[in-house]
Amino acid sequence: MKQIPEVRTDRGIPTLYVKDEPFLAFAGEVHNSSAGSLAYMEERVWNSIEGMNLNTLIVPVYWELLEETQGSYDFALIDGIIGQARAHGKHLILLWFGLWKNSESMYVPGWMKQDSEKYFRVQKITGEKIDTISPLCERAVEKDAMAFARLMAHIKELDEEESTVLAVQVENEVGLLGTERDYCPEANRAFQQEIPGALAEEYQVRGDWKGAFGENAEEYFMAYYLSKALEKIAHAGKAAYPIPYYVNVWLKQHPWYPGSYPSGGPVKEVHRIWKKIATSLFTIAPDIYVPYGVDVMEEYHYEGNPLMIPEARKDAVTASYAFHAFMKHNALCYSPFGIEDLGLPPELVMKPSKETMEALNINPIMFNTEGGKEYLSRVYGLLENLKPLYLRYRGTEQLKSFIRGSETDLGTYLSFREYDIVVDYFPAGEGMPISTGAVFELDRNRFLLVGMMNRLTFRVKAGEKGKVRALKLEDGTIVKGEWVPGRRQNGDEQMQFNFGPAPGCLYVELYKY
Repeated sequence: MKQIPEVRTDRGIPTLYVKDEPFLAFAGEVHNSSAGSLAYMEERVWNSIEGMNLNTLIVPVYWELLEETQGSYDFALIDGIIGQARAHGKHLILLWFGLWKNSESMYVPGWMKQDSEKYFRVQKITGEKIDTISPLCERAVEKDAMAFARLMAHIKELDEEESTVLAVQVENEVGLLGTERDYCPEANRAFQQEIPGALAEEYQVRGDWKGAFGENAEEYFMAYYLSKALEKIAHAGKAAYPIPYYVNVWLKQHPWYPGSYPSGGPVKEVHRIWKKIATSLFTIAPDIYVPYGVDVMEEYHYEGNPLMIPEARKDAVTASYAFHAFMKHNALCYSPFGIEDLGLPPELVMKPSKETMEALNINPIMFNTEGGKEYLSRVYGLLENLKPLYLRYRGTEQLKSFIRGSETDLGTYLSFREYDIVVDYFPAGEGMPISTGAVFELDRNRFLLVGMMNRLTFRVKAGEKGKVRALKLEDGTIVKGEWVPGRRQNGDEQMQFNFGPAPGCLYVELYKY
């Protein structure tokens, strides 16, 4: 049997395996339309990401270009993208821009866009139609599933031996904007019916949607029909080529009501529905543009939902998030959005108008790139070299990670077998990462310290007499999991161990007296 990419459980930790080896996707996602031209990709993307230490690029596949004529499929573009990735020594994660992208049906083929009777749209309670094909339109979902299955069968034929393509995202940030649910005639009839048996069993309730779920009925209704549609599409793709499939999510955020964020999309509150119905998806992946990204990682990483971050901010802070995502949450992938922007001077990065950002509730930080390339490149390079140690120690008490979660977060306290550590976070300025790091307890008295923007101070255990000092303190680097010492620092440096903005490593052997 060929070893195609898959998610395995390794000592209780979901892990992406590629060619029978654990793989951490140090990724970047391109802008929405970048993959529409091979020439553009070669000139503006591949060249821009050189030197960033990425091993994976996340790129869209557009249904409207794949099946421009109904029933006729053109694979030239995806074949070219895969060929470019191989030439540049990179893997790919694909985004299927099918029926829905950011809640709208912007990438469906023209023949579907122009036949709104057969492929009907979502309606608001006023009767106004929006540019979103209804998930209750079974004809549209069936067409999407057919095209997606053909795509994945082609990729299997082209790439099964190489494993250039690692995983596929099904649609993009699905849900309804501007309305809590679909009010088209088909949806209204379904809303009055008895809830599906799968949800009655899951929630132990009966009745129609309003009777069963009360004020949550509209969002739960959309979550059910969207997850049902995505399951049909994902299942068709998986039957053709069973690599990992996932869905991403536009986070629930201010002003917090369904429709201000995509209603029915897989926000945390409706994971029970999505997990119950969309069983072909291995995880629900948050897109993190909010300033409380540390909290989002905690919320979306739980048993049965391994952490994968396909979109994130791209300023200096993203480097800290990337480090923490892998070290603390065993992430399978981390990926800033619009990665090619990091190859541009900040003043040349295109930004939507203030009005557009406010209308779509987009945080302006997602367009700030200052420090992004410098620090992300260093962190990705460091993580690649830490990988053997990380894989050895993850899931044990001998590896502990930390990050500054907010401006009022001053530090943390870590406990190991013989020693405790006080961690003080340094405040960050514009264009700088936030404090983060990890401690590897190599032995009872030997530690590898990795981090940026913090200070670590070792202490003896509470109630224990004596003091702790460094027998040996070295700066240096990690190369393929092995410590390469630089300077011995047994002077004033051993009182406290400091890390500046650039990610660094220290090796220390301790003794007590």
